[in-house]
Amino acid sequence: MRADARKNRDHLLAVAGSAITEQGVEVSLRDIARRADVGLATLLRHFPTREALLDALLRASFEELTAKADELETASSPDDALVSWLRDCVAWTTEYRGVTELMAAAIDDPESALHAACVTLRAAGARLLTRAQSAGQARDDIDGADLFALIAALAWLGDQPSLAARAGHLVDVVAGAILTK
Repeated sequence: MRADARKNRDHLLAVAGSAITEQGVEVSLRDIARRADVGLATLLRHFPTREALLDALLRASFEELTAKADELETASSPDDALVSWLRDCVAWTTEYRGVTELMAAAIDDPESALHAACVTLRAAGARLLTRAQSAGQARDDIDGADLFALIAALAWLGDQPSLAARAGHLVDVVAGAILTK
C-alpha cells in the first residue's frame, strides 16, 4: 500500500474509532466519512462494508488481548491470569458501545469478517480457563464458549447507563463464581 493510502486508511480508522466510542457501532458510515473530511465513496473504497471497517478497527485490539492471554499463561498463576484477562476483555468491550452484539453474532458466522478474530480471542480465553481448571482453581463445568458469553453479558451491563456503575463489581462477582478457591 502506498504511503499516502496507508495514511488515509489510518486516519479513517482513527476517526471511526472516535465515532464508535461516542455513538456506538451503529454510527452512520456517512457521519464517519464526514468527520474524516472524505466522501463516503472514499471510505467505502477502503472499507466496503461496516463489518470490514470494524474488523480493521478491532483487529489490533483482538491481537493485543490474545497476546495478553499468551503472556499471562506463562507469567501469572492460573487463577490470576484468568481473572486479569477477563477484566481486560470486559474493559475493552465497553470501550466500543455495541461491539459485543457484533462479536456474539460473528462467533457463529464463518462468513463474518470478524469471525476469525473472535474465534481466536475465545480460544485464548479458553486456554486460560483450561489452565485454571487443570490447576483446580476454576470450575470445570464451564468452557471457552461460556467464558465468551459471560464477557458479552458483563460488557452489555457496561453499555447500560443505569447499570454501568455496577459493572466492575459484577465482574468481581462473576470472577468469584468461576474460581473455586
